[in-house]
Amino acid sequence: MPQTDLKKARANAKRIDVEIAPSKTKFKKLDVFKDGKKVASVGDKRYSDFLLHNDRKRQESYKARHTCRKNIGTPCYYADQLLWT
Repeated sequence: MPQTDLKKARANAKRIDVEIAPSKTKFKKLDVFKDGKKVASVGDKRYSDFLLHNDRKRQESYKARHTCRKNIGTPCYYADQLLWT
């Protein structure tokens, strides 16, 4: 199973002005870079995300569980913006 749809994730990254690359951290999907500096590792390779399943019900559940996604600049924010939008 692919870890995520990198094409869609890159489009989402461009929208929020960050760059992404496949993560080198064990079990993480993406590394997030801002101004050339790594700011977060997001997503868990062992789990699906909205870019893969496109299930609105699961997306709503994710967003309801993760209120930290509103804190701009946190790993939770980047995961929400890159993998669940």
